[in-house]
Amino acid sequence: MTNITLKHGVVGLAKASLFVAALSMSALAAAQYQKGPDPTVAGLEKNGTFTVRTTTVSSLAAVGFGKGTIYYPSAAGSYGVIAVSPGFTAYQSSISWIGTRLASHGFVVITIDTNTTSDQPDSRGSQLKAALDKVVSLSRSSSNVLYGKVDATRLAVAGHSMGGGGTLAAARDNPSYKAAVPLAPWHTTKSWSTVRVPTLIIGGESDTVAGVSSHSIPFYNSLPSSTSKAYMELNNADHFFPQASSQYPLVGKYMISWMKRFVDGDTRYSPFLCGAPHQTQIAVSSKISDYRSNCPY
Repeated sequence: MTNITLKHGVVGLAKASLFVAALSMSALAAAQYQKGPDPTVAGLEKNGTFTVRTTTVSSLAAVGFGKGTIYYPSAAGSYGVIAVSPGFTAYQSSISWIGTRLASHGFVVITIDTNTTSDQPDSRGSQLKAALDKVVSLSRSSSNVLYGKVDATRLAVAGHSMGGGGTLAAARDNPSYKAAVPLAPWHTTKSWSTVRVPTLIIGGESDTVAGVSSHSIPFYNSLPSSTSKAYMELNNADHFFPQASSQYPLVGKYMISWMKRFVDGDTRYSPFLCGAPHQTQIAVSSKISDYRSNCPY
């Protein structure tokens, strides 16, 4: 009996050791993508600590999209990549602040002009993919400023209005992407039940172009429960809140937190998306009229 007990003890110890080792490997894998200081509300509401540089993709060099501006941290290292699309009739200048904001927190970001300003959401989704592919391709050239700065396994998308609809389409069509953030998304498709990419939808309560009751909310509700998801509604905000500088701190905080959590796998940002303190902040906020999620993540 003693021998059996000893045997079981050894087996149990071995299993425990394997479990601890697995946890350590998981923590190490997540930690390797952590960049920047520990997050704070104040830090997330403004540009981050990374110095940002830019380079452009001309209309002649762009393949599958109009043209673009790439924002990237000057610091050494490889970063996740995010492509951002403007909305109907708009240009990348309308979302340029997002490029700077996200890059300053440790991402490579490309904001794009679409092939035509009237391109529909699904076309914008394809163009977001083309833009990501272009950034990855550039990063493989030793003569390019992006050389060694891009992690092609960590890609994400975002966009406003029809660009937000394109973001959903890109997430649907590219399940390997790590995150998606549609802003005031517009799309005639109302069900996104096949999306597997973690998705944060941000809507404006007073939007009369892509009303939340017919766009953002049904889009969110249609996302499967197995997909990490959240919906934030901005109090009294109209369709053009991404261009309102007064909204930059709040929108930026959630975009950064979402991208950090899912593109970088950085759990330091989870408390800014989930948990009792976060729920308390939402409850007392005068800027958020609705918040839904399937936390924890």
